[in-house]
Amino acid sequence: MKPSNWFIRLEEAADAADIENLQAEAFGPGRFARTAFKIREGIAGNPRLSFVGMSGADLAGSVRLTPIMIGTSRGMLLGPLTVSPRFKNRGLGKELLRTCLGAAADAGETAVILVGDAPYYGPLGFEPVPMGQIILPGPVDPARLLVACLNGSEMPSGLVRGGTD
Repeated sequence: MKPSNWFIRLEEAADAADIENLQAEAFGPGRFARTAFKIREGIAGNPRLSFVGMSGADLAGSVRLTPIMIGTSRGMLLGPLTVSPRFKNRGLGKELLRTCLGAAADAGETAVILVGDAPYYGPLGFEPVPMGQIILPGPVDPARLLVACLNGSEMPSGLVRGGTD
């Protein structure tokens, strides 16, 4: 059964356990060692830019945008984007992405970065970062570092760190 409509809403505090369970199922314990996770560590996702997708009463997926600095520019780190295995390949991940990117643009954000697959994220506005332009503070496959420049902004440059100061 493929739902034709998802209910996308802002993440709520009551969703935390369900989201943690989705992330554990999708990424396993190794997620804590990943560079993107370490950047987000101790920094809350922006509550106005973090969403869940519902299928009836079931939390089927989630996405968060976490504030970061890229050099001296403010930006957002996308992720994790997580969809329950029960609801994969039904369009929810892309719907969550469109929702959070639209909200980020409306909020005046200028750049969203992520580590992911260009064929999946490219059609949604992400492009590969030229080698050395945006530097993460840990190991990452440079071909998987992607950025979406919002509101007509230029691609930022510099070292990424969590937070906004």
